[in-house]
Amino acid sequence: MSVPFAVLASGSGTNMQALLDHERDGPAYRIELLITDRECAAEKRARALGRAVYRVDFRRGGASRSDAGAGASHDPAATPQDTCASRLLRLLKRHHAEGILLAGFLRLVPARVCAAYRGRILNIHPALLPAFGGKGMYGHHVHEAVLRSGASLSGPTIHFVDERYDEGRILAQWAVPVLPGDTPDALAARVLRVEHALYPAAADALARAVQGGWPDGGPAPVFRWPGGERPAGASRADAETQADDRSSAATNLEQRIQQAFGGAGD
Repeated sequence: MSVPFAVLASGSGTNMQALLDHERDGPAYRIELLITDRECAAEKRARALGRAVYRVDFRRGGASRSDAGAGASHDPAATPQDTCASRLLRLLKRHHAEGILLAGFLRLVPARVCAAYRGRILNIHPALLPAFGGKGMYGHHVHEAVLRSGASLSGPTIHFVDERYDEGRILAQWAVPVLPGDTPDALAARVLRVEHALYPAAADALARAVQGGWPDGGPAPVFRWPGGERPAGASRADAETQADDRSSAATNLEQRIQQAFGGAGD
């Protein structure tokens, strides 16, 4: 039986679409609902496949019309984060979601949600963490920073989500080359193609772990490369990034990439 997951998104939803498309291959997960923080193309993609869609206003803690009448009480003393956490948890419970996948979601997940789903929330970041992460580092901001740094490699990182931006344990990474003359758009397109293969495989790993009792005593998620083989260049040990003010983080990047590309989460 497939494990029900929720997706949180803020933009075009192409990674969510990749997750949905991969359902045809029989993974251990199924996307049950989408939650967004704004009007975005991801909503149309989810509705086209009959998935539930909700919009939560993180600035005010309010809900969209699609969330109206769900029985939530209003606490005038609650902060927007408190109210958002309550609404998110209620929606996740309503759809029996056992995991959460962030797909271009630009908000920090409320601490209560992180606590309730500890070890069951994944995010995809368009660079090789721990470099080029943190608040404000999303989308083209990331690719522009990679190009400014002179790094020879970039690529997506799948990591667990905690209360801080981009600091959770890494599950998998896939290195792609930064080519001479690259623009942010060109690099983004190259990374995105890899994201669409990597994220469904990582989501499947999480779902299989949840089926086995993770994180309540079962084994941790073990990542398997799409198709069973590591992509060419994925095991390169000479990865190096030289982002400004991130030299200490960059010294750990080789070890992290080698760990992730060894094919298993710890």
